[in-house]
This record gives sequence, structure tokens and C-alpha cells, in this order.
Amino acid sequence: MTTALEKEVAAPANTGRRGSHAMRWWVLAVLGVAQLMVVLDATVVNIALPHAQADLGFSNGDRQWVVTGYALAFGSLLLLGGRLSDLFGRRTTFIVGLIGFAVASAIGGAAANFDMLVASRVAQGVFAALLAPAALSLLTVTFTEPSERAKAFGIFGAIAGAGGALGLLLGGALTEWASWRWVMYVNLVFAAIALVGAVLLLAKHTATQRPKLDIPGTLAVSASLFAIVYGFSHAESDGWSNGVTLAFLIGGAVLLAAFVLIEQRVAHPLLPLRVVLDRTRGASYLVVFTTGIGMFAMFLFLTYYMQQQMGFSPIRTGVAFLPMVAGMVAASTTVPALVVPRVGPKATAVFGFVLAAIGMVLLTRIGVDTGYASHILPSLILMGLGLGFALSTAFTGATSGVHHTDAGVASAMVNTSQQVGGSIGTALLSTFAATAASNYVSDHVSGGAPSPLVLAEAAVKSYTTTFWWAAVIFAIGAVVVGFIMPNKVPVPAEGEPVLAH
Repeated sequence: MTTALEKEVAAPANTGRRGSHAMRWWVLAVLGVAQLMVVLDATVVNIALPHAQADLGFSNGDRQWVVTGYALAFGSLLLLGGRLSDLFGRRTTFIVGLIGFAVASAIGGAAANFDMLVASRVAQGVFAALLAPAALSLLTVTFTEPSERAKAFGIFGAIAGAGGALGLLLGGALTEWASWRWVMYVNLVFAAIALVGAVLLLAKHTATQRPKLDIPGTLAVSASLFAIVYGFSHAESDGWSNGVTLAFLIGGAVLLAAFVLIEQRVAHPLLPLRVVLDRTRGASYLVVFTTGIGMFAMFLFLTYYMQQQMGFSPIRTGVAFLPMVAGMVAASTTVPALVVPRVGPKATAVFGFVLAAIGMVLLTRIGVDTGYASHILPSLILMGLGLGFALSTAFTGATSGVHHTDAGVASAMVNTSQQVGGSIGTALLSTFAATAASNYVSDHVSGGAPSPLVLAEAAVKSYTTTFWWAAVIFAIGAVVVGFIMPNKVPVPAEGEPVLAH
């Protein structure tokens, strides 16, 4: 069957040969470095923002655009990036994404004003939308032997899950010891390593047929995702009843419905509905979406608590998250090979959500003067293990059984789910936090200005409220995934030779 995919010219990928086997793991290392760079950028900039604001002189109202600009471009273009990797070749798309991301990072590091910094962040989001799905789809078609696939996806899932916490650590270290600009410049190091590996290890492509792109579907879904992400971001600052917020959220929902109708009718759909209607893949995307809601919100509010209430420095805050990273890595690298084949993906993902929910409930015990070891550390360990169980299972299932011509867009759905989930979670839980803090102050102050103690207690109340809601979200995720996901080991995707001569 002739497809629009560019066929890769490569030596046969003989897994029985030691050399070929070793090269596959070097490919994983290259893809892991690229994925880490993209995931880091979701959080690494947060800690550096106050320093960048002081240096470039922009307002508090403008500050959110440094984060939102990246999220809008990344989230709205991911499906297009995934389909482009299917149409024009994963290696080509991966390399273009790497180079573009590095150039955008260099411009951001050298930014002379606010507009230049935001423009660079938007450009980073555009090239990340090419890079992230290309990396996961390359992994999908490289590892098809079950035991290898389980290990590879476990490692990749650990990188994707732990990258946010590592971003806090790296952002704190670079800001404290060097300059906020190095938060951007450090991407040049990651990109250079991944680029050398990609050029040496990945096979070149040759086109067999002119690619076809679903233009109406691309416009509809890109505009829809942009509107939804922007609507939730706008709600965080201006409220849910604001006219602009409602217009973007309703418009995004209408465009999403139009996209589904378009995909049912066009000859070459951007996102073939068979990709998401499969129960294993659909449930896996739901797992990633749900963990995105809880995980990114937890990073945000627990960071606030440790820095504002506990007095932690940026780098100490990053170090404090390391036990969670360790738990996530430990679970992600062992669960796919040892647990999923024995108990099935449904039981594994549900158990992961339950652990994460318990971890969130334990976090609600924090107070104005509580300690790290007694009140935060146990929760971080449980959260790391729980998210490692859930995410490693989801990353394996999200591309299970997919044809190699759909590997890119199936991979893009993983990143889209996580990005949209993170945007929704941050906005939704920020609203709950602000309401809880305001209600606490009004209940404890009858007149005059609130005391510093009341303000501190109100802040803690806002954090614990978000942790309760996150626990509820994880619990709901466990129930829904338990109904949807079949408890059978995911079938590997159809493989392709991807190693260079």
C-alpha cells in the first residue's frame, strides 16, 4: 500500500544483532535529551521570571505572557506537528524542531526587551510542537519488541513526567548561580547533543509520494486548541464570567466539534478518529490529560508554599522535589516490564491514580509552620510512584497498535493531552485557590487590614484547597479509566527501520 509517508532508507533493524540493539538504545538517549529539553521549558522559566522582570522592566500583568505564549503555540500546533512528522519524515521534522528551538532559545537569552522575550517563547512553542511528537513517534517505531518497548517507554515516560520537577531545580540553580538568561541558553547545550545524535544515528528519508495535508482540519483544531488554552489562561486572571473568557472557551468547543465533523469526511484527515476511538489509546490520553491537571498545579502551589511560607530558596525548592523525581523514575523504569504484563494496564493505571490521590490528601495537612520531612516528603514520594505507574502505562498504551503512518499524530495526542491538561489545571485550581484565600480572610477579619498571620493562614488554606481538588480529580480519573481501559497488555505499534547506516 502506497502512503504519503516518506520511507526511511536504512540497514535492516535486526534486533538479534548486538550492534543494532545497542544503537536502538543510543536513539533512545537522543530522543530523551530532546524530550527533556521540551518538558523542562514548561517549568524552568517560572523560577527565573522575577529576575527577568526586574531586568527587562515589564509589569506583573505582562509577566504571564512569558509562560502563556509558549503554552499557546505549543498546545495549538501539536497535532499539526505530529502529522507533519508522518508526512515529511520523522528525522527531518525532529532536526528542524531541534534547530528552531535552539535558535529561539538563543534569541530569548539575548532578549533586550519584553516583546523580544515573548516572541522567542512563542517561537520555542512552535518548534516544540514539531519536536515533541517527532521524538515520541520515532520511539514508537524504533522499539516494537515487547520487553524492549516496555523498558524504552518506561524511561521516556520517566523523563516526560520528571522533567517538570527537574526544570524547577535547573531554573533555580541557573538563576541563583548565573543569570536568568542561562535558563534560555542552556537549551543550546541540549539541542547540540541531540542534533549530533540525530544526524549520526537516524536514517535519511526519501519521498515516494507528495504528502497531503488536511488544511480545514488543521485550521479548525489549531484555532480550537488556541482558544481553549487562551480561555483557561484568561480565566485565571479575569475570572470565569468574563466575556472574553466565555467567548474563547465556547468558540474553542464549537471549533473542536467542527474538527470532529471534518475528520469524518475528509480523505486525508489530520487526526484519523481511529487513533482516539481505540479504547486503550483513548484511555491512555485521558490518563495523561488527568495527570497534567494535577501534576502541573501541584508543582505551582507547592513551589509557592515552600518559597513563601517555608522560606526556601529557588535551588532548595528544586532539590526538595527530587524525591518525587526519584519515585517517578523508579516506577516508570520498572512498571512497564514487571507490573503491566502481570496485572494489566488498567489495574496499573488505576493504582497509580490512587497513590497520587493519597499523596495529594496527605499534602492537605500542611500548615503555616509544618516541616518538610513530616508533611511534604511522604506526599512527594507517593506522588512520584503514583504518577510513574500511571504515566509509564499511558505512554505505552497511547501508541499501541497504531500504524506507522499514524505514529506521529498519535504521539502528538500525548503531548496535546498533557499540555491542555496542564493549562486547564493551572487555571482551574488557581481560581479555587484565590476564592479559598479570599473567603478565609473575610471570615477571619471583621474590619481593618488582615494581620500577617491571617494572610499566611489564608495562603495555606488556598494551597490545601487545591490539593483536595487535585485528589478528587485523580480519584475521578481512576474511576473513568477503570471503566474505559481494557485490561490487556498493549500491542506494539507497527515498526519501521529508523537507524542510519
